[in-house]
Amino acid sequence: MSYRVHYAYFLSAFLCLVGLLAFSCSYDQANGSVGDQVFDSVAATTGTKQAQIDLLNTQIPRIGYHKLVISTKRILDSIQRTYAKAEPTFDMYRIVTLLNRKDLRYIRLGDTIVLPDSNVKDVRAYSIFPQYWAAADTIQKIMVVSVKYQAYACYENGKLVRFAATNSGEERKPSLPGRYAANWKQRLRISSLNSSWRLPFTVNIHQQAGTAFHQFDMPGRPVSHSCFRQLMHDAQWLYEWIRVAQRDTAKHRLVPFSGTPVFVLDVFDFTRRRGGPWLDATSNQDVTIDLPADPMGMEEALIPISQIPHGSRGSLRNVQRYLTADSVLKERGVIRKGVTLRESVNYNWIRAKRKAAMNAGGAAGQQSPGN
Repeated sequence: MSYRVHYAYFLSAFLCLVGLLAFSCSYDQANGSVGDQVFDSVAATTGTKQAQIDLLNTQIPRIGYHKLVISTKRILDSIQRTYAKAEPTFDMYRIVTLLNRKDLRYIRLGDTIVLPDSNVKDVRAYSIFPQYWAAADTIQKIMVVSVKYQAYACYENGKLVRFAATNSGEERKPSLPGRYAANWKQRLRISSLNSSWRLPFTVNIHQQAGTAFHQFDMPGRPVSHSCFRQLMHDAQWLYEWIRVAQRDTAKHRLVPFSGTPVFVLDVFDFTRRRGGPWLDATSNQDVTIDLPADPMGMEEALIPISQIPHGSRGSLRNVQRYLTADSVLKERGVIRKGVTLRESVNYNWIRAKRKAAMNAGGAAGQQSPGN
């Protein structure tokens, strides 16, 4: 390799590190940033609701984004130090993992990541969802998810209160669009399908399919079994914020759709093999998700029968919807042509059945002649 090539290579790495240092240093002034001042001003506004809405819609500053290629181990190590999940740098960790939809440990050599040109401690400033949702201003709590952009938003009476990253279901076990609602929550859930899966801060939104929000690995792509993975701080916040379903004490069951409404809006483009459209944004103003004008009129999610474990199918309401859902979703383009969904399997049930068979075989052997 020539001297010039060596020089260009190390100059590029040096400039990347300088950029990281500049962002890190600028973060020390985060509490005085324009974005944080806007949110503080809204909280302190004593005028009309319209005055708060106008302030939110017009005063969030433009935050530019730039891409960084992790071309050397030195750059990777610098990223891991600068945005470490530790007390002094946790706010920076939140921003970078949110913008890239992945946990820090999944950033690897050869990756391209997005970094902001400036920072705002209140991450709502980076939201792809509107700061105010007029159609939801009479709904106390409501949640909306963009599978396309691997992110969700929580609203209270129309005001955005949380913007967070998620990793949803992979193509053959997808997180399907439509209306859901919170059913129940559990601080630590051991998966009913696979007992090796430990799922902190689980919030179930579909009883029979088992679709839920919970903490789990976040590699920056839709990879789950239809659930919505989150980083730990987001999972805990959502667990504490969301309202679960009411219980019908006479029928000893949950009242359908009585918990916090949850709306899944769109689908992911699985023809894209790396990352997602969030990596194409050049600022926090490039994308604004259009939210439903009549959220409560949105269609209940269509879930194919293959996504319901056999042991849960007996409790389905309107089973015909589940039987026809696969063909309807293919007609709508939600499931791509040629894609066959993987059937939901209760691995715990299979293991228990095998164990029972082994125990029965052992007992029979002990009773056989000569034993």
